[in-house]
Amino acid sequence: MREFERKQLLERVDREAATVGASIPETLDVQGEELELREFVFEVKAVDRVPADRREDVEEAKKLLRRERMERRERLEDGDITREEGEELVDAIVGIDRALNALESLGTTSLEAEIEANERADKKRWFSFLKEALGHDDEEGIRR
Repeated sequence: MREFERKQLLERVDREAATVGASIPETLDVQGEELELREFVFEVKAVDRVPADRREDVEEAKKLLRRERMERRERLEDGDITREEGEELVDAIVGIDRALNALESLGTTSLEAEIEANERADKKRWFSFLKEALGHDDEEGIRR
């Protein structure tokens, strides 16, 4: 591959809008293991938040995808590859970016924990209001 072709491919990878219209690869070979990437992302994304029992899996997948993206980009940048191999790498990298965007946009807190935190905050505000309305002061007792 000629140097200007390599630069064009790298520019496509680094473009901010590169993932617009891109699809998540059905499968991806990550560190010699076949990962059912599209199915995994859609399964986790279907619930809008990462279920507690899947948090570790999602974090591990993101870590693997970031590492794989970096390795493929380095290969595109420095490797002895053909133009066709470069095109395949670009498509894979953009697909990885698309999957990472989808996984990173998920909320990581559980709905129950969020509800509990809101209830605690409501109770705290309520007790604070009652203390002030009734004239109670924690240090001096009842104010008059």
